[in-house]
Amino acid sequence: MSQATFGDDEELFGEAANEMRADVESSLEDGWAALPDADDVWETDADNVLGVLNGLNSALNAGDAEEHLRDAKKWFTMGQRADAFEDADDLEAEIGDLEDAIADISEAGEQVGELTSTIPALRGTLEDAGPDTDAEADDEAEDADDEEDEAEADDADEDESDEDEE
Repeated sequence: MSQATFGDDEELFGEAANEMRADVESSLEDGWAALPDADDVWETDADNVLGVLNGLNSALNAGDAEEHLRDAKKWFTMGQRADAFEDADDLEAEIGDLEDAIADISEAGEQVGELTSTIPALRGTLEDAGPDTDAEADDEAEDADDEEDEAEADDADEDESDEDEE
């Protein structure tokens, strides 16, 4: 192999290393962009808790971020094994940060999913628990009416017995 060919190989390897780094950086950028917007997770227009939870559950979707992370890790691993990166600590740290963000979103989504299925059942349990306040109020009103009717009947009986005595 001639010296000129070897020099060309080094130049090609350098270009390939730069392209690999650019691919990793691009995949990481796309991964961050695919994450949900902070306002979508924080703000809501829902009228009740279940609506809030459903909206939050929809917002907590990492979308294509996982695929972009996979691409970044693939190109990063290839570049590391080929010893193509002079300094890859920044890429490795950013891959870890994106991985952590995706894991946090996934975990939050699971927790919200559990609440979304639990809250309606809890509401039903609480509605069924203890005395029915509407029925209790109706019973009290009926009892009061019955007492009034009995009092009126007693008054009428007294009036009749007073008339009989005369």
